[in-house]
Amino acid sequence: MKTLLSNKQLDLTLHRLAHQLVENHINFKNTAVIGLQPRGIHLSGRIVQLLKKITGNKDIEYGKLDITFYRDDVHTSEIHVPSVTDIPFSIEGKKVVLIDDVLYTGRTIRSAMDALIDFGRPEKVELLVLIDRRFSRELPIHPDYTGYTVDTILTQKVIVYWEEKDGKDEVVLIDKV
Repeated sequence: MKTLLSNKQLDLTLHRLAHQLVENHINFKNTAVIGLQPRGIHLSGRIVQLLKKITGNKDIEYGKLDITFYRDDVHTSEIHVPSVTDIPFSIEGKKVVLIDDVLYTGRTIRSAMDALIDFGRPEKVELLVLIDRRFSRELPIHPDYTGYTVDTILTQKVIVYWEEKDGKDEVVLIDKV
């Protein structure tokens, strides 16, 4: 096991990502932030808290998107338990920032884009990821905002631990057995 981001490094990375979003979206008047269920919501929740603190805008539109039934492997024997989708606003004509923890093959993001269209046609969609496993992409998907880039092999896995779920904040790289 190798630590990619310690608690302190993770905190600094989240602040950097939030400031990058503020640089591009200023006050978030026409921007919505959407976290991908299940793993992206911890990251998106933290980012939205930071955005509200930095901008002073307490009304940043924030939603959570479940992509279970949009996945291209939903009909395999693997069991997929749906999460809750909660997007209480229209994304029509808005800039949308999709947030997920780890970008690997790109299939989750492709599914998210399909699901997102059911909520309207956004003006623009951007992608923020905490970890980019850049050489493992199966689809031409690239993040607009990246916390940390790591080169991995197929036998490795990136695990993101969150205080509210796992009791600690840390990102590690492990070898699968």
